[in-house]
Amino acid sequence: MANNGGSNSKPKGPKSEVTNGANTGNGAQPAASKPKKIKLAVYEAELARLQVELVKLQEWIKHQGLRVVVIFEGRDAAGKGGVIKRITESLSPRICRVVALPAPTERERHQWYFQRYVAHLPSAGEMVLFDRSWYNRAGVERVMGFCSDEEYSEFMRSCPEFERMLVRSGIILIKYWFSVSDEEQERRFQKRITDPVRRWKLSPMDLESRSKWFMYSKAKDEMFLYTDIKQAPWYVVNADVKKRARLNCISHLLSKIPYQDLTPAPIKLPPRQDDVGYMRPPLSDQSFVPEVF
Repeated sequence: MANNGGSNSKPKGPKSEVTNGANTGNGAQPAASKPKKIKLAVYEAELARLQVELVKLQEWIKHQGLRVVVIFEGRDAAGKGGVIKRITESLSPRICRVVALPAPTERERHQWYFQRYVAHLPSAGEMVLFDRSWYNRAGVERVMGFCSDEEYSEFMRSCPEFERMLVRSGIILIKYWFSVSDEEQERRFQKRITDPVRRWKLSPMDLESRSKWFMYSKAKDEMFLYTDIKQAPWYVVNADVKKRARLNCISHLLSKIPYQDLTPAPIKLPPRQDDVGYMRPPLSDQSFVPEVF
């Protein structure tokens, strides 16, 4: 199995689900110090700089007709959604779109497993961010028993070939696994419970997954064993500090797609059209939103 930044170059963290390849009995690495938090001013300045670069990347993808797929996987509350938001908030939804599929329908459950995902692959000049992906079969479906042993085994055999096929077709495929420690996930879950605007993020499936921590660890390690391939390696993001994880992931994404700056020349606004005597209807004919604030 090729490394190329994949499974043998994983960040260490306290009781992380990431392993070094050696079985320690509980799937955890030796404890390491948690990365320090980053100052808000530093974070905001660096994020603003990276978002400018993302716009340049977007224009390059459009200009060159590239097809880019970025997969975000990892533990519940690992921060995948936060990274995706920071990537997309400055980009055009016509070029960069997010795919977060719900549970499969009855019809989709009887299709070829990858079929529902193929429908969302990018065309020329597009970048698609998968907020969870076909790796549901290797994770939640495996642990929760939503697929049979035969379906799981077939996925492990076919997934590497499916991804090699995507890469051979010209798609740029980048896969991220967000690694979060048991303690940090617990802290984030507790925060969601007490925060009314975040409580919706805690589904019954999230709560049940807490009781199956090490089963998920084993499933993740088996997934890497089969799918951390040279053509599409896994890149692990140490996500215990959200702001650092966002900056590190965006910076790495920019480094994986060589691009040029196509920023256009400064734009000069044309003069506004002169009044030609048109009489507009009175404002009293329009319904306005009440100015509560």
